[in-house]
Amino acid sequence: MPFLDIQLNDGRKIPSIAFGSGSANKGKDIHTYIEQAIEAGFFHIDTAQQYRNEESVGRAIRESGLEPSTLYITSKYSLKFALPHETPRTALEDSLRKIGVKYLDLYLIHSPRGDYVGAWAEFEKIREEGLAKSIGVSNFGVEELQILLKGAKITPAVNQIRFHPYNYTQLKPLLGYQAKHGIVTEAYGSLAPLTTYPGGPVDAPIKKAAERLGITPTQVIFLWVKAKGAVIVTTSSNKKHLEEYLAVGDLRMSLFPLFSLLILLGFKYSR
Repeated sequence: MPFLDIQLNDGRKIPSIAFGSGSANKGKDIHTYIEQAIEAGFFHIDTAQQYRNEESVGRAIRESGLEPSTLYITSKYSLKFALPHETPRTALEDSLRKIGVKYLDLYLIHSPRGDYVGAWAEFEKIREEGLAKSIGVSNFGVEELQILLKGAKITPAVNQIRFHPYNYTQLKPLLGYQAKHGIVTEAYGSLAPLTTYPGGPVDAPIKKAAERLGITPTQVIFLWVKAKGAVIVTTSSNKKHLEEYLAVGDLRMSLFPLFSLLILLGFKYSR
């Protein structure tokens, strides 16, 4: 079974795996990588004002020959990197122009800097006008969400956060708060046990699970993220890796006998 869409609290749905144009790709023309991702089967493209490569997304869409409406496009407004006097509305208009679309499927406040409460009020108007079908936030903690929701008319549909087995314990209060309010988690940086913290305590169970199932350690981690109900946001310039990621959608949870052990390790260890 392929990756399924996840229901949002605004009645819309979001594809549960996305190709991210951030990380090492910031400021680069990566339209060929995005085209490759679309060809591999990614239909959710995640970009941001801060990444300085929204034009790459637009070029990739044009050269793919697909109608933009067949894709799910996310971008983000950065209170840190916005130009002087730039508002969420003007930033969005610039993003739409660069990407070459009339609306975004999802528009996020990139981080809780500055007057994010005032920015959210503008986001609500943006959604009402249909310029963004869904709106949400990124890198928000419980306190920031509580402050935001005090005066909000619309609850964020998602919160995109760094999420992996080593910070799971630390994030439990946030995940619980989001579940209470129907806020979907989008997870980036989930491969940290392999890329940032190799040699850690989850290495052994990940390896054992991978060998037992005949899959890769990467797939074990993404299966864990998928089981948490989170949207996976990932990237790669390697087509085989993209195919490896997408294959997780076909893995069945019933075939994961060591999954509970990995979950327990997620509870116990935190960085």
